[in-house]
Amino acid sequence: MPKQKQDPKAEASSIENIPRIVPVIPVVDAVIFPRMQLPMAVNQKELIALVDDAMAGDRFIGVASVVNKKEAPGEYGPEDIYRVGTVAQIVKMAKAEQSVSQLLIQGIARFRVLEFVEGKPYVQARIETFADIAPEDVETEALKANLVRMFLKMAELAPYLPAEMAEWLKTVDDPGIVADAVGSILPVDVPEKQTILEAQDVKERLKEVTRLAARQIEFLELEKKIHTQIKGDMDKSQKDYYLRQQMKAIQEELGEKDDARMLVDEYRAKIEKKGLPEEAKKEAERELDRLSRMHPSSSEYTVATTYLDWITALPWNESTPDNEDIGKAEKILDEDHYGLEKPKKRILEYLAVRKLKPDSKGPILCLAGPPGTGKTSLGRSIARALGRQFVRISLGGMHDEAEIRGHRRTYVGALPGRIIQGIRRAGVNNPVFMLDEIDKVGSDFRGDPSSALLEVLDPEQNFSFSDHYLDVPFDLSRVMFITTANMLDTIPGPLRDRMEVITLSGYTLEEKTNIANRYLIPRQREENGLSPKNIRILSSAVKEIITGYTLEAGLRNLEREIAAICRGVARKTAAGETGLTKVSAKDVRKYLGPRRFSPDTICEEKPPGVATGMAWTTVGGDILFVEALAVPGKKNLILTGQLGDVMKESALAALSFLRSRGDSLKIPADYFENHEIHVHVPAGAVPKDGPSAGVTMLTALASMALSRPVKKALAMTGEITLRGQVLPVGGIKEKVLAAYRAHVKEIILPAENEKDLDDVPAAARKAITFHLVKRMEQVLDLALFSGKGKC
Repeated sequence: MPKQKQDPKAEASSIENIPRIVPVIPVVDAVIFPRMQLPMAVNQKELIALVDDAMAGDRFIGVASVVNKKEAPGEYGPEDIYRVGTVAQIVKMAKAEQSVSQLLIQGIARFRVLEFVEGKPYVQARIETFADIAPEDVETEALKANLVRMFLKMAELAPYLPAEMAEWLKTVDDPGIVADAVGSILPVDVPEKQTILEAQDVKERLKEVTRLAARQIEFLELEKKIHTQIKGDMDKSQKDYYLRQQMKAIQEELGEKDDARMLVDEYRAKIEKKGLPEEAKKEAERELDRLSRMHPSSSEYTVATTYLDWITALPWNESTPDNEDIGKAEKILDEDHYGLEKPKKRILEYLAVRKLKPDSKGPILCLAGPPGTGKTSLGRSIARALGRQFVRISLGGMHDEAEIRGHRRTYVGALPGRIIQGIRRAGVNNPVFMLDEIDKVGSDFRGDPSSALLEVLDPEQNFSFSDHYLDVPFDLSRVMFITTANMLDTIPGPLRDRMEVITLSGYTLEEKTNIANRYLIPRQREENGLSPKNIRILSSAVKEIITGYTLEAGLRNLEREIAAICRGVARKTAAGETGLTKVSAKDVRKYLGPRRFSPDTICEEKPPGVATGMAWTTVGGDILFVEALAVPGKKNLILTGQLGDVMKESALAALSFLRSRGDSLKIPADYFENHEIHVHVPAGAVPKDGPSAGVTMLTALASMALSRPVKKALAMTGEITLRGQVLPVGGIKEKVLAAYRAHVKEIILPAENEKDLDDVPAAARKAITFHLVKRMEQVLDLALFSGKGKC
């Protein structure tokens, strides 16, 4: 740290005597100011030569701080130093040995580098000195006085600051000297001190030093506060320890036990009574021994008691007996849910196996299907049919692996994962555990929860599931895990492989009508404070709601619309109207407004170039229209409607096939050469992709080229190849149900998808005629040359 001192000899050194070219010494971790002294040691060969040359001359040297510190100090060049420094004069020089020079230098004036001069083994620079710009006004004097007061306060808080310097500052009239003196002694970084050095305007320099001094005062006050607080806490802790030891001795004399000892005995009794597995018991006793040696005021005391609370509260051996009456279970499932034959059958099979082999492991079921098809409510019904507790956790949006496996006890506020929390909440080790929305699990820097679920959902591993918090294995093999998903594509392959997938597709019109009459209407009637004497919704009204207001795979919107009708009747009843309100199909508009969907558009006559396809979405099936249009122009193909790469390739393949079969289809030879083809799929704001629209695009293009409209009430799906084959696609059941809801009468399907028709409800199979094709020529014959179709 530079010595704050005014040297009369340095004052006498005139700035005019400073040469224009001076040797420059790079200084690391320090900044020298004018009128300040700095001791330094020089041990580099080049710098020793610099000092020798300066001592042989006028003793003037330039001192500049380095911008970035280097490993090898002798490598600093012109590019490594600041362009503003201080001209200093060597006051004293001594050589303790040949390779080291000890210097005492005193700053004279600020300088600015104009250019660097070569020719010496050390850095030389052509410089210009500059003096302070010091306006003599009230603000400058106020800034100086304030800075002196701040330094006096710093000297009180920091005993290492020289007290004589505080007294010396009171006598200094030059505000620039005050700013330099305080700035040189502040413990701040070199860049901040360099800012002070480069400030030619004294007023700005005073403001910058005041800012840094205020920050240092704040730091010193905080440091003093912490020191005082720590000292007080230590005194209090020593006093508390002494008093507790006295209290302990008194209690022992009186034969009394303190609360801590009673708590240890209580935990020990719980561990013995719980009948923990060997490994869990060993860990619990180890933690209990630690607890018995801790003081209740210790920060680890709460951690230990929380762990013992968890390990003694878990149902290691408690379970509920399964309902082995298969007939009763079947009745419960039928009461709660209409249809859903596959999941019901699987649950009854599980019950039968449990009855014959009680130690069988629980299955891992995945209920996959569109929203609103009853996946979550089916899990509750399964628990009710089995006579088990039901636990549900939602995995949607989960990104932290610790949510599944828990946090280690080293973290503040650590807890077990949500699997163990759910088991404790159930109070038994064999609940029905529903993991909702497993397809919406994410991953980030905190880990991948789906990877943690691999152990949970594997019957061969989950008998020894390890939670990070418990740090002992817990048996999950008796838990019946049920997961739900809207789509399977986003579930990692290894995780999906551990689950038995049961698909819940959308409902037909008849199924929705029955569900509404059995479950939805009574539930909404009760929730809106009505009784059967107040409202009766006829089946015709339910069908009108389904076809004109919802048109969905699930039932959520249907229940919302029924609730809206119930609210309308409740309003009239609350207003004093009595009697039964019958809601028929023609009354629906009064409560819900005009129809939102017109599915009968499939039966309308469409111009050439329009074909109807079928699509699969995460919310069920849907129908889509493909439009093709030819306009005079150069040979070109335009694709619009937010189509994905696979769908675009299907359009290209369809166009290439048509061009190759132009003669047999009687398409003019130059038709595609002289026309620009535009293929559009409406609902352009919705992204679309997949190969299953290939057949539809082929039909639309052929219809356009031949000027023949596509058969009415006909929908189609299938992937195409350049060789003319029609390949199978997925989602047949959902697509057929969507077509059935839209009143489609005929469907073209790939021949290899015939097996998928077994899953289609009988009502849809009866109402629709299916055409199974292997070649694209068959598609065109059915769509363009076999009549107009009937609706």
